[in-house]
Amino acid sequence: MNTPAGRGWDKVEYWTSWFLLAVLGSVILTRLGFATVWSVPAPDLLLGSIALLLILASPWIARRRRALRIGIVAYATATQLVPMSIRHPAVLLPLLGALIPVAIMIWALFALSRKGRTGRGTGQS
Repeated sequence: MNTPAGRGWDKVEYWTSWFLLAVLGSVILTRLGFATVWSVPAPDLLLGSIALLLILASPWIARRRRALRIGIVAYATATQLVPMSIRHPAVLLPLLGALIPVAIMIWALFALSRKGRTGRGTGQS
């Protein structure tokens, strides 16, 4: 995994996962902040609080472990999407539509990870 392409993917994954953690943290913090204004179900408060604690602790517990970072991102995302889609199944259609930009983002990340390889996709030989 010491090839330039391997290190490139590691760098893309590293910064993307930290950016996702920052965005999820701000979303969950905002949602928990509005719990004083609107009623938020108790399971949502509990799951959101655990996710926020994991996100805040991630610089220490997931600094060098990719699987932990991705696991925290997946858990925090699930705490926001699953309860909402269980309570309101009509939200599933827009969520399926949101898969299109997610697929584009994954493609872009893959393309960024390959950037720098000579001869393929960079315009250089």
